[in-house]
Amino acid sequence: MSDETRLPDDLLTAQRDAPVGGQAVMEGVMMRGVSTWAVAMRKPDGEIDIQSFPLVSWTKRHRALRWPVIRGVVALVESLNIGFKALGLSANAQLPEEEEPISGAMWIGTIVVALLFAVGLFFVVPVGLTSLFKDQLGSAFLFWLVEGIVRTAIFLGYIVLIARLRDLRRVFEFHGAEHKTISCYEAGLPLTPENAQRFSRLHPRCGTSFLLIVMIVAIFVFAPIGLPAWYLLLASRILGVPLIAGVSFEIIKWAGRNRRKGWVQRLMWPGMQLQKLTTREPDHEQLAVAIAAMDAVLAVEDPRAAADEDKVGMEVVA
Repeated sequence: MSDETRLPDDLLTAQRDAPVGGQAVMEGVMMRGVSTWAVAMRKPDGEIDIQSFPLVSWTKRHRALRWPVIRGVVALVESLNIGFKALGLSANAQLPEEEEPISGAMWIGTIVVALLFAVGLFFVVPVGLTSLFKDQLGSAFLFWLVEGIVRTAIFLGYIVLIARLRDLRRVFEFHGAEHKTISCYEAGLPLTPENAQRFSRLHPRCGTSFLLIVMIVAIFVFAPIGLPAWYLLLASRILGVPLIAGVSFEIIKWAGRNRRKGWVQRLMWPGMQLQKLTTREPDHEQLAVAIAAMDAVLAVEDPRAAADEDKVGMEVVA
């Protein structure tokens, strides 16, 4: 079909981009459009629980929030907010009825710990390790180059490690179901498990690819800073995270829009290969859950028909 092409795994993906995204959660999938987000979860009794919520993007609050790079930062925070809410809903859906649901305070604590862990592991630890032998490097150029290599190596090692955890296999399968469903929708085919199964579990706008881009962009963002005092060096790595995230969002969105171009596909190849670790082939029941989440969004809106003004700042990952 004209709206389909093939990815490195020789399976189909859509050539057209659409303002939809999603996230795998516990025994389910969250999908988001322009004005709605929904989460579908398979409960222990086998029933699919679907909940949908209105979405008003924060970029509508002020024109400055729609500027390039800034809109990416806003979108990242917005996506994290929705993502953690969806995770909370899915976790509570798996609890026996007699158990108390997880409190909001507990989830806030979880979010704070997760963010601190991510910034510490991927930004503070690399600069700390590289600083141990900065005198031997002899130049600021070598310092930021080695730091970037260390950061990327830590990230790749982390991905390989979590890919080996058997407890996360189901999440990775739902991640694959999410990608297949989004690609099926982007290709304009009816949303059925059979149609979705034809598509690749890899997607150009995947969050895994986004994180790899973050690691690479960080090398170039930190380069002009040079080699100041250790406390300024540490502060720059923490304060630079929003800028890096904003630039990376622009890149991943641009790649999604230009996925038909061969040279763009070659640039995105490493991130697509990395997705083979964070996704697994889903079964039809998991695809049915992902489709239920997408259908809940489509029951409220048509993302493709959204006005350009509504789509400004819609930097969503798949």
